[in-house]
Amino acid sequence: MRIAQTELTIETAPREILEVTREVADWVARQDIERGLLTVFIPHTSASLLIQENYSPDVRHDLAEFLARLAPEDPARYRHNYEVPDDMPAHLKSALTQVQLTIPVSGGKIRLGTWQGVFLLEHRASPHRRQLMLTLIGE
Repeated sequence: MRIAQTELTIETAPREILEVTREVADWVARQDIERGLLTVFIPHTSASLLIQENYSPDVRHDLAEFLARLAPEDPARYRHNYEVPDDMPAHLKSALTQVQLTIPVSGGKIRLGTWQGVFLLEHRASPHRRQLMLTLIGE
């Protein structure tokens, strides 16, 4: 059994839903682990992760619009509003999505469905430098 781990730094744009499948898949392919489990973790409270359709960009647009409706930037709605107006809505969006993904690996490759991709969701209204912790366990 082997364990490989790295930290990827990803630059985001404001409120971006950024596909990171290629970066994740490329790292896994370099690890010489044929089968196992990959964990992708984002150690942030205002950004998150999703496995979602990566074919149509309309999916990302609709997802962003849906999350904006669920957690609007209206400081009057929140007690935690002493930072910037997008802070508490970003925390809510992160709570509604995921901060950790588990993806099977076989043949030295991540195994996603045909139209699936790994996405980093930037919930803040400004660009950020986000870290992704990748841990691959297998043989």
